[in-house]
Amino acid sequence: MDSGITSIAGIQIPSQDPVFLAIVAIHVVLGLACAISGVLAMLAVKGPGRHPKAGSVYYWALAALFVSATVLSVTRWAEDYHLFILGALAFGTAHLGRLARRRRSVQSLRLHIAMMGCSYVLLLTAFYVDNGKQLPLWRELPAWSYWALPTLVGAPLVIWAILRHPRLRVEGRASELLATNRTTTTPHNP
Repeated sequence: MDSGITSIAGIQIPSQDPVFLAIVAIHVVLGLACAISGVLAMLAVKGPGRHPKAGSVYYWALAALFVSATVLSVTRWAEDYHLFILGALAFGTAHLGRLARRRRSVQSLRLHIAMMGCSYVLLLTAFYVDNGKQLPLWRELPAWSYWALPTLVGAPLVIWAILRHPRLRVEGRASELLATNRTTTTPHNP
């Protein structure tokens, strides 16, 4: 692989090798597909229809993105091994979230939301860690912020989504009512 730099729209890519650049191009398209489908899944009404369709696009685009990230990381392991780790964590949490959703319990729904949200936060973290130093506004921030800001913004949103999910709110109220009834009802002594 050539050690030169290719600059595209102000973003520097550490290679001039056409194969590497082709993989980067595919990787960028897959990353955009993940970012867009993830937002669509988050904003869609939960239930059959748009949410699971957008979620499936996110999952499979993320799987392909992880493959391309693996190839890119292996070619520059010393510089990019951390991006492989972030990609593995992003795909792993998405996979756990997908598996959890196939179960139909309240706990699995919480796990689904938490894991898919975590996956999206990890996706954004990898993007900013790799590209933040070249992006307007982000390049003014310290390097640690590329690692921390996606979590500092994303974690409260994931918690909010868990607390506000209609099914979890209904299930939570039903559990509270059952608990209240158990504590206020006194046994009858014959």
